Amino acid sequence: MPSFEITPIGTVRNDRTDVQNTDNWGAVRSTITIDERFGEASLQGLEGFSHVEVLFVFDQFPDDGDYREPRPYRGRADLPPMGIFAGRGPRRPNRIGVTCCAIASVHGRELTVVGLDAVSGTPVIDVKPAMAEFLPAGTKQPEWVSAMMSEYFQR
Repeated sequence: MPSFEITPIGTVRNDRTDVQNTDNWGAVRSTITIDERFGEASLQGLEGFSHVEVLFVFDQFPDDGDYREPRPYRGRADLPPMGIFAGRGPRRPNRIGVTCCAIASVHGRELTVVGLDAVSGTPVIDVKPAMAEFLPAGTKQPEWVSAMMSEYFQR
């Protein structure tokens, strides 16, 4: 398969630096500074939206490179083993993360969001406004997921 290169569009800044601290992201305020090559108006119009989808790279998480065997979700023995594409964590082949978070403010090239689960210094590869027409209706998931994720976005 051919490979491709992605150049980050910006960087995350917040108070979180420990990649192993994986819960309580709900109140985390992050500022994404968009690279100057996009200009001061690159975020213009985004202030009219309540949420934004942020795509980023798990660049600070260690990569073991072996994705063939299912592993217990989040490394917890009390959770079922899941294949590499059945989870949202940082252990991924291309190390891409995506989170839908609330927009707190937009000023020039700075986008401040709440609930982004990326540590400070994380490269951002794209931002997209969340639009109701793109959100799925009637999603379902295994029951254990809600219990396991109960503290993830807790404030």
